[in-house]
Amino acid sequence: MFARTAMEAYAAEAAPGLILSRPFAALQGALDATTHQLAQSIGQEAAALPVLEGCHFLTSLYTALLPGRERSALGAFYTPPALAQRLLQLADEGGLDWSSARVLDPASGGGAFLLEAALRMRQALDGSEPAFILAQIGARLSGFELDPHAAGLSQAALEIMLSDLSAASGRMVPVIVKVCDTLEETPGPQFDLVIGNPPYGRVTLTPAQRSRYARGLYGHANLYGVFTDIALRWTRAGGLIAYLTPTSVLGGQYYTALRRLLAAEAPPVAIDFVHARRGVFEDVLQETLLALYRKGGKPGRFQVHHLDVESEREARPVRNGTVGLPGDAGAPWLVPREPAHARLISAAEGMTARLADWGYGVSTGPLVWNRFKSQLRGRGAKGLHPLIWAEAVTADGRFVFRAEKKNHAPYFRTEPGDGWLVVDQPCVLVQRTTAKEQLRRLIAAELPQSFIDAHGGVVVENHLNMVRAIGEPKVTPATVAAVLNSDVVDQIFRCISGSVAVSAFELEAVPLPPLSAIMQVETLVAGGAARAAIEKALRNLYGFDA
Repeated sequence: MFARTAMEAYAAEAAPGLILSRPFAALQGALDATTHQLAQSIGQEAAALPVLEGCHFLTSLYTALLPGRERSALGAFYTPPALAQRLLQLADEGGLDWSSARVLDPASGGGAFLLEAALRMRQALDGSEPAFILAQIGARLSGFELDPHAAGLSQAALEIMLSDLSAASGRMVPVIVKVCDTLEETPGPQFDLVIGNPPYGRVTLTPAQRSRYARGLYGHANLYGVFTDIALRWTRAGGLIAYLTPTSVLGGQYYTALRRLLAAEAPPVAIDFVHARRGVFEDVLQETLLALYRKGGKPGRFQVHHLDVESEREARPVRNGTVGLPGDAGAPWLVPREPAHARLISAAEGMTARLADWGYGVSTGPLVWNRFKSQLRGRGAKGLHPLIWAEAVTADGRFVFRAEKKNHAPYFRTEPGDGWLVVDQPCVLVQRTTAKEQLRRLIAAELPQSFIDAHGGVVVENHLNMVRAIGEPKVTPATVAAVLNSDVVDQIFRCISGSVAVSAFELEAVPLPPLSAIMQVETLVAGGAARAAIEKALRNLYGFDA
């Protein structure tokens, strides 16, 4: 009700005489006099802004006022104008012809992309009769939205922005937004561009939906994956898909099938990494990227940008270089996050060895501590095992047995049937949760065999990864820890990971030097060489002179 009142006040100021179409759903409740006046004042003040900016502001007001839980359930997150404009610019660079293109936003929300697309269509038809321009926009621009209130506000914003054409032609602005469940719409390959900021997060699909979208799913269904599959079905051959999404799609295990599907049906043309966490999606923790794909395109090297977002309305792309897809497109895509990574990626692309080739696999620590609270112990005693928490791995790569945080007990009592929790072989421990702002993403330490033997085994908590030998290892655990703790491999991991999680799947995908080359590092580690010497050797292996 508040957002609609503000929009109506804005329309009265920005487009006098315009009669907005009725909301798509009945408005609930009523505003008291003070709140009503506030909403009207906001709408009136917005009229001082350029019309596109005023429309963006008022449609975003609804999103901002939604309760957090409802906003998350709908996937209703604000799209800053700078990102909407840049995504459309990528479509421009992909060759889209706005004078004839058909465009769909399958999760149109407040209409951020519909408004920008309508403006471009109008500009491309400049000089044509107003009635013709309106008819063209109505025939070629479409939005699907589940939330009828968001849909109604975006339709109203479009009517305001196109009100001069409506007045000049004597015709109503066509209805562009359809209230519907996009997952249940019957698709057809008819659009030249499918664009948007689709919802994401886990979703429970019906059996029929699970079957329909199975080709892009791996484990838990994620709304982003489903909406990407939907985009593929609505886009014509040669058409473009331009999506704003979390970077986890490039490396996360749950997106394995989706990456293969995209590589096969619509390989990437360009990717922009957004470099601005504050002020851009402040209520979303994941990193953000803009991606452009071409349906039916040939897989090849694609352009990567580092997008500096200076404000909600300004963004500046900087070229990071070009990269290609891995041989197995379901594996994590190695993509430079900043210009300095380009040379490193070039070297890493030629490295085919992985931890498995060194004789190692990765698994998470088996103990989920809050399921075994009664077995935690504050002091050591006969029959107890040391409980290894994430803080046992120090920031400088050492193992220090300690349990210093709240609820962290240092020992664990096993009961019959708990043998699977006990680790009795040496391994490398890696912290499972780190952020890109930290000095290091990979924080690893060798768990010494001597410590394990002294206690008859240990129990490793779930916030640690364990890099363990599979059969006879070809490299010592100490060397594995040294490599993971190197700056060069940390930077490579940053080019794979798209979330705060350091997953086993992504660790196993890190490009590593072949065994024949890593032996020189093994010799340095065995000889107690300084970290700087080990780093220099690894940089040489990855194509750097120092």
